[in-house]
Amino acid sequence: MTTIMPEGDHIRNAVKWISEEKQKDMSKRLLELIDEASMRYNLSPNDAESLTRILKSDSKLTG
Repeated sequence: MTTIMPEGDHIRNAVKWISEEKQKDMSKRLLELIDEASMRYNLSPNDAESLTRILKSDSKLTG
């Protein structure tokens, strides 16, 4: 299966960080992690929206 990776290091780093956080604790809510990653990696609102779409399409992270 092909993984879609967004352009830009800040978004890539946010995806990686969220994935690691979900692996540590699957009970963490995805939208809360996206909010935290947006602040941590200084994402624009458009970047955060793209990040949300990408991660919601990944069934491993939405569980």
